[in-house]
Amino acid sequence: MNDNITRRDFIDGFACSIAAGSALAPAWSHTAVQATAQSTYPPALHGLRGSRAQDYAAAHAVRDGATFRMADYPVDEEVDCLIIGAGIGGLAAAHFVHKALPDARLLILDNHDDFGGHARRNEFEVDGRTLIGYGGSESIQSPKSMWSPAALALLDELGIKLSRFETALNTKLYPGLGLSSGIFFAREAFGQDRLVTGDPQRSLPTDIPADLQRGRPIAEFAADCPLNAAEQQSLVALYTDMRDVMPGLTVQQKIDLITTISYQEFLQKYWRLEPAVVRMFSGRTKDLFATSADLVSAMFASGAGYPGFQGLGLGSAIDTSEESEPYIYHFPDGNASIARLLVRRMIPRAAQGATMEDIVTARFHYDQLDRLGEPVRLRLSSTVVKLQNVGSHVEVLYKSAAGVRHLRARNAIYAGYYAMLPYICPDLPEAQRSAVAAGVRAPLVYVTVAMRNWRPWVKRGVQAVNNPTGFYGAVKLDYPVSLGSYQFAKTPDEPILVHLSHTPDPPAPIADMAASLRAARAVLYQRPFADFETALRDELTRILGPGGFNADRDIAAITVNRWGHGYAYPLELLPAGTASTARQPVGGISLAGSDAAWTAYAHAAIDEAHRAAAEVAARTHSTAQTG
Repeated sequence: MNDNITRRDFIDGFACSIAAGSALAPAWSHTAVQATAQSTYPPALHGLRGSRAQDYAAAHAVRDGATFRMADYPVDEEVDCLIIGAGIGGLAAAHFVHKALPDARLLILDNHDDFGGHARRNEFEVDGRTLIGYGGSESIQSPKSMWSPAALALLDELGIKLSRFETALNTKLYPGLGLSSGIFFAREAFGQDRLVTGDPQRSLPTDIPADLQRGRPIAEFAADCPLNAAEQQSLVALYTDMRDVMPGLTVQQKIDLITTISYQEFLQKYWRLEPAVVRMFSGRTKDLFATSADLVSAMFASGAGYPGFQGLGLGSAIDTSEESEPYIYHFPDGNASIARLLVRRMIPRAAQGATMEDIVTARFHYDQLDRLGEPVRLRLSSTVVKLQNVGSHVEVLYKSAAGVRHLRARNAIYAGYYAMLPYICPDLPEAQRSAVAAGVRAPLVYVTVAMRNWRPWVKRGVQAVNNPTGFYGAVKLDYPVSLGSYQFAKTPDEPILVHLSHTPDPPAPIADMAASLRAARAVLYQRPFADFETALRDELTRILGPGGFNADRDIAAITVNRWGHGYAYPLELLPAGTASTARQPVGGISLAGSDAAWTAYAHAAIDEAHRAAAEVAARTHSTAQTG
């Protein structure tokens, strides 16, 4: 254990260090909420974060049979519109409702102790320097090809100018130091520990331009891999051989086939690769898809730039435009800045400033989020345990440290995990209940490590490492973003953040994806912080140790962002109409969030928020006219 980090620092969910000047003395205006007020600043809390046990305890109790009756609790609060979920989808929904109905009283509830959902901000103080990173949703991906006019309009309204990222993110920093991507071959799977730099595969999406990737020719790269001669030849062929491994099929038949088989099956059955070569790719899909190659369709792999499809003659049938846009639209804290901009716009008391640049270092006052009398209020650590229509209103029970409270609203927007709806909303029709239940999200973990310098990375020649058989499937240096007064490390002697991703596996392989994801989530929930710390110290030492890395000396702090319900289940695997059935309004309850779009992207959450807010506005105007 690092002498500078005591064991107490790593107790799950507590602060390891607080950014200078950021600890706040909360003064919640509502007396019933005072018991839940926080004495710490959530973004600067370290240890086990994301969805903590206390964040999902009430929801899991309902899932496991706990019941709550509206009649047992008197109504003690009324609002015009209740938004459940303070992720980007819920916050955007509140923004759109507030814009359409400026006189309406809005309340946003979230079960976590911080807003933003998976767009989580991580802050560190290292050797007198504040480091800001992301613990989930990391970038505005492919705005030219994926973002709708409504979503882009919201960015513009928030003051986000996409062109500013072209100079904010220094795409030349790491290549200029000779750094490339590499693959780490772990001894448990390949007989020895070996880091091979110059990975020829340009994993998409990436912020490194193609001409700066520094990938080596595949034959040269393969020669350094701990594989025998035959395996090295197979690896080279996978990247270069133009033969058609699916002869006799039309282009459409090939597309239909690779849509239904996994990438692992594609490598094994059609390329007949040796097990050692397959292992190079079995876990490589986890960082992008949050599941191993045996559950990722070959079609998805082809669109993300994985090798082996060059001889199929698919041509433009495989559209990679969404993944090939420059991956540069990134705040230092990822999409947490979008959430912070939304909160600041609706609750001006929460933070000062007015631009996309000053939001990066803006100090948020959490004691201002839930002030009595304000038009928009945000209440954290509050889990909805009952949601139903009663007459012309929506009635809600939610649980916090202050107990169970009964709230009444004219309208509601549910932007939380769809997995909970069947348990808390008795009004859900059976067909919709089945559709909602099909949305099984993949669990994943984003770990942020504050390091005192990054000299070992330079000595090893890498800025990102794929670790296909390891606990952490990907390890990489932070995106080099300087925005506003926040300046990124310019030299390897300065402190930096390192990001690692972990995707849990089920205890044994399960062919059914939904069952596999549920089993993997159960594994994740049983995994203590110590497991993550031990694994990262071990793997970072094995990867970077030859470059001079010393875990006790170089690691300043660790934040483990655990997301039991992470990436959305692939809609392509579900019956047609599942998504549209799932997101239908239920009386005065509209459904939003990224679950409504069946994809875990910020732009999708914004689109669904826009639709749900329009439904609320239409119901409100209709009621006013008939009233």
